[in-house]
Amino acid sequence: MTAKPPSSKPLAGVRVLTLEQFGAGPYGTMFLAELGAEVIKVEAPDGDPSRHVGPHKLGSADSEYFQAWNLGKKSVTLDIKSADGRRQFEALVKTSDCVVNNLRGTQPAKLGIDYPSLRHLKPSVVCLHISAYGRINERKDWPGYDFLMQAEAGLMELTGEPVGPPTRVGVSLIDSMSGLTGIVGLLSCLLRARTTGEGCDVETCLYDVAMHQLTYPGVWYLNEGDVSPRVPRSAHLSLAPVQTFPTKDGWIFIMCMTQKFWLSLCTAMGRAELATDSRFPDPNTRARNRAELTDELDPTFRTRTTAEWLGRLNGLLPAAPVYRLDEALDSGFARDAGMVSTVPHPVKGSLRVIANPLRIDGKRPAQAACSPLGADNDKFLDKAR
Repeated sequence: MTAKPPSSKPLAGVRVLTLEQFGAGPYGTMFLAELGAEVIKVEAPDGDPSRHVGPHKLGSADSEYFQAWNLGKKSVTLDIKSADGRRQFEALVKTSDCVVNNLRGTQPAKLGIDYPSLRHLKPSVVCLHISAYGRINERKDWPGYDFLMQAEAGLMELTGEPVGPPTRVGVSLIDSMSGLTGIVGLLSCLLRARTTGEGCDVETCLYDVAMHQLTYPGVWYLNEGDVSPRVPRSAHLSLAPVQTFPTKDGWIFIMCMTQKFWLSLCTAMGRAELATDSRFPDPNTRARNRAELTDELDPTFRTRTTAEWLGRLNGLLPAAPVYRLDEALDSGFARDAGMVSTVPHPVKGSLRVIANPLRIDGKRPAQAACSPLGADNDKFLDKAR
């Protein structure tokens, strides 16, 4: 039997240069760093603006906000518009596999960080561009951020209670999705470049990714003219009961996506009569009669605590407690799953962070803090002179 080789991170040996700030680009390249790539964050002398976002600062040019997007990266400071900075940047490109940016659409070409500008330095380099609106349309020079995309793509109008205002997701989900979408494209093109020796430009943008998240409601409208409304209790648009319910001490989310789960719920709640109620025969009919169904189930759910209901329902049908942020991070399951980890930090000593959601051979990738601003200049730029 052949001995298994020593474990190593899958992207070990890959070098990535990234010119990025705030969310989308940094989130994607953070995955590359935690999967073993050497990610060199090329920053202006005053650094990524997110280094200065409060309220929780970590010295003069670092913050907990910044670290949440940039774990595992190295930092060099360069003014690539200057002759010396450009020379050092190009020297780094020659030793790199990828160049990433999340600048406005026209900036990569102007700054000479797209593939046509860099292919003479290394024909196999892959250049990823993540912008707000793309590089080839009338909005290519527009700035843009996550929340704007949630607004324009219709996602805010699908979120929240029907009687309330349009509501955004509580975190920058479009930034995260755009970063991951870009990294899928980057790694795909990197695989091809290693076979053919030819790199390329690959791109995505926040607007496109936000529109792509419309999924089935988007397809329903495009084909049927069906404009999905906001529905009460964060409910599913066409299946029920898939929504929140009030318990004796909080809230629970129930997901009866199949008839089997619905019948299990009726039994567990001691409401066997609902299984034969003519108003609730199947998931779609129950959705049409959601108000009546909610009125039937609410009083029963209020008779027990969330924990008591979970004890009855878990293993029978999908159910989860509705937690505040602190309850989610402090929960026993989050602890047992290893979703919070600790990394050394030069100012704080130790910094608690969200663990990487991937496992390789059963283990989550090890994590580290991003280097202080310019801390890796001597390591990388001296060799480039």
